[in-house]
Amino acid sequence: MKRKIIQLMVTVVLATFLLTLGSTVMAQEPSADNMQIVLEKIKADKKLLVAENMQLTEKEAKAFWPVYESYQNELFLLRTRTLKLIDTYGDAYGKMTNKTAKKILDEYMTIETLRLELRKAYLPKFRKVLPDVKVARYYQIENKINAVVDFELAKRIPLIKTEQK
Repeated sequence: MKRKIIQLMVTVVLATFLLTLGSTVMAQEPSADNMQIVLEKIKADKKLLVAENMQLTEKEAKAFWPVYESYQNELFLLRTRTLKLIDTYGDAYGKMTNKTAKKILDEYMTIETLRLELRKAYLPKFRKVLPDVKVARYYQIENKINAVVDFELAKRIPLIKTEQK
C-alpha cells in the first residue's frame, strides 16, 4: 500500500511539474496528446489509491464510484482553472504590477472558495452512499493527495518579487 502511495505521488509530482511549465517554456511544452496521457494516468492511479484505501463493500463501491467520478470531474474543472492562474502568474513573473497581483489574488481566492463549496456540496452525496466513517476516510485521502500537490506547487512557484527600496 505504501508503495502505491509513493507511486501515485511520483506521478502527481511529475504531472504537476509538467503542468506548471506554462508559457515560459512554450517551445518545450508537452504535446496535448502527451498531457492527456499523463492526466489519464493520474486519474487512474488516484482512483486505484482511493480504491485500495477505502475498503468498500461491493454494495458501497457500486454506489460510491459514480459519485466519486462526478466529484472528480468537477474538481478537474477547478484544477484547470488553477493551472490557467499559474500560467498567468508565470507570464507576469518579473514584471508584476499591483493590478495583475490583485487579479491573480482575487482569482486564487475565488478558486479556493469554489473548491470548499464543492467539497461541502458533495458531502451529503457521499453520505447518501457511505457511512460517515468511510466518508471521513475518503476526505482524508483527498486531503493527503491535495497536500502533496500543493506542496509540490509551492516548491516550484517562486514568490512574487517586490521592489527593493
